Parts: sequence; C-alpha cells; structure tokens
Amino acid sequence: MKSLLSNLKIAVPEKIFVKDPESSKLGKRIIEYSISLIDELGFESFTFKKLGQAIDSNESSIYRYFESKHKLLLYLSSWYWAWIEYQLVFETHNITNPKEKLLKAIDVVCRTTQEDSKYSHINEVILNRIIINENSKSFLTKEVDQENKDGYFVIYKRVVNRLTDMISEANVTYNYPSSLATTIIEGGLHQHFLKDHFSSITNCKEDTLTVSFFIHLALNTLNI
Repeated sequence: MKSLLSNLKIAVPEKIFVKDPESSKLGKRIIEYSISLIDELGFESFTFKKLGQAIDSNESSIYRYFESKHKLLLYLSSWYWAWIEYQLVFETHNITNPKEKLLKAIDVVCRTTQEDSKYSHINEVILNRIIINENSKSFLTKEVDQENKDGYFVIYKRVVNRLTDMISEANVTYNYPSSLATTIIEGGLHQHFLKDHFSSITNCKEDTLTVSFFIHLALNTLNI
C-alpha cells in the first residue's frame, strides 16, 4: 500500500481543464504561480494577465490550459481534495478499530497542512490557505448544479463519503453521518479562517485546537 500510494498521480477531472497542466513545464508553472498570486492578491484581484506577467508568458497561453480563472480555482480545489484523500487513505488503511480510524481521519481533514516534497511545483501550505479563504467561491455560483452534474466536485464528495463511511462504522445507529462529515470538513476550514481573521469568536486559537474541537464534537455526538 505504501509503495502504491507513493507513486500515485493526483488526477483532476478532465472537464475542468482544456489541457492537463501536469503535462508540460509551462502548465506546472501556471499552477505554481497561480497559487502564489491568488494567495498574495486574493481571487477577486487575480487575473490571467497578471499570471502571464508573472510567468513571462502570453495571457493567451494560459487559456490553452484553462478557459477561465473559475476553472483554474476548480482545478486547485480538486487537486487539494485529491491530496487530502491520498493522506486519508494512506494514514487510515491499516487501522482496524473504527473509533481510532475516525479520530485519525478527523486529524487528517482538520489539521494544519504540511508541505509535501513529492510535488515541487505545488506548495501545499499556501494552497491550504487558498482553500480556507477561497474554496467556497468554487461552488457558490449559478452554475454549481450543472458543474456538479459534470463531475467537477467528484473528488470533494469522495472525501466526504469516505469520512461518512467511517462515522457509520464507528456508530451504525447514527442517522446523520453525511451531515456530520460535511460539518467536520467545512467546519475545519471555517475554524482555521476564524483563527486567522476573527480570533475573538472562536476557541480554536491554536492549530491543534481545531482538531481537538472536532474530535470532541464527533465523540460526543456519536457517543463513542
């Protein structure tokens, strides 16, 4: 399992991009610099023109990979959740106790992100900040239903379903496993946002407390 996962290529739904950015040096530079620019400028102020200037390339070359900055954000979001899924599978695959497996899963989806050296063109720490601050913009659109039908959010939903299954295994009588799973995943992002920007309205003032809070929530909710 460890050998298999160490060679895993993170795959993003093909409909999101025009050309796979992982297929060329330019594509990887587009991803690398878009992450740093969105983190620096915010998604609203980020443009393909600014990205083109940063990578010393024509703006038109970026459109050969993504038809819009919205699609680029969808790509970054999908890549992030695929990376989380990779960790979720790897770190829980040999845990047989349902309670212990669930607690490890909560740690994976809520903890502070560490950089993964296997992907040199993607800084996961910065990407995590983007997901915390910008992820909702990838689906809070008028096109969300069609994009959902087209499979743009399939990886995120896979992560939710994996956590849902673990919740059900820990307590087979609990009636709201999917709702609890999405509350933990989205709540983890929200608590990190509050910690960074509205610290007076959260008790999760340290990174480790976010994990502790959702473990406490799950244990008490599931009565395990």
